[in-house]
Amino acid sequence: MMQMTRLFLVVVGLLILSGCTGGAQHEDLQRFMADVKAKPVGDIEPLPTFRAYKTFRYGAMAMRSPFEPPLDFDVADSVTGKEKVSAPDEGRKKEYLEGYNFAALSLVGTLSKDGQIWSLVNDGGGGIHRVTVGNYMGKNHGRITSVTNTKADVIEVVPDGKGSWVERPRTLALKEKD
Repeated sequence: MMQMTRLFLVVVGLLILSGCTGGAQHEDLQRFMADVKAKPVGDIEPLPTFRAYKTFRYGAMAMRSPFEPPLDFDVADSVTGKEKVSAPDEGRKKEYLEGYNFAALSLVGTLSKDGQIWSLVNDGGGGIHRVTVGNYMGKNHGRITSVTNTKADVIEVVPDGKGSWVERPRTLALKEKD
């Protein structure tokens, strides 16, 4: 009985395998492949050339934001009774932060060592600079007069509109994060 079953399984397996070889069954596929291979081989188009991307450098980062109101500072009105000062020294070598508008600068921290306090000022373009009393910043000849842990006081020398110069006090205050 066991041999009969084995013989039956072998015969059934051979019949199944013989069904897979059907030569006439795939004639259409073989004809298609022959037709495709008989066609002439064409050239492939070259890849298109792309122009190099021209980068854009945003140059107004240090300027006042158009979404902030302009400083409401009228020199003639605010200096009434104030003493006029001499013109700033134009021959003095400019410091790096004097190339930025004061409104673009912000105080981001302080450092202290041996009793000296240094302010860390962001130039609005991602650079952080260490300054202390006596350094200059802003386009209006601003000189730092005092530095604390929370602010830096600056005196700018600006024209009064009448040919003279006056001092204008400004402050960079440390902003707390929400």
